[in-house]
Amino acid sequence: MAEQHSEPGDEAAPTDFAATVERLEALVSRLESGELTLEGSLEAFEQGVRLTRDAQRRLDEAELKVRTLTEGEDGGMDLRPFAPPAEDDGER
Repeated sequence: MAEQHSEPGDEAAPTDFAATVERLEALVSRLESGELTLEGSLEAFEQGVRLTRDAQRRLDEAELKVRTLTEGEDGGMDLRPFAPPAEDDGER
């Protein structure tokens, strides 16, 4: 499996969601450092927008995949969107 490196000008999209988030965090750190030129900041911002769109697309695709099948009253199967458990359902 080829390892993907993220160089400052590297425009290739990461191969998974976690890598996308890591790249976004690195870009935010670089932007917050104040060490980038105006042009570098704009390039980092544009790359961040692309990564954010990629992350949102991945989340949308995951949401479509995460569905639960439940048996309806008539014995058929109903497809419903996955609903995460309520926050207060955890152990106390």
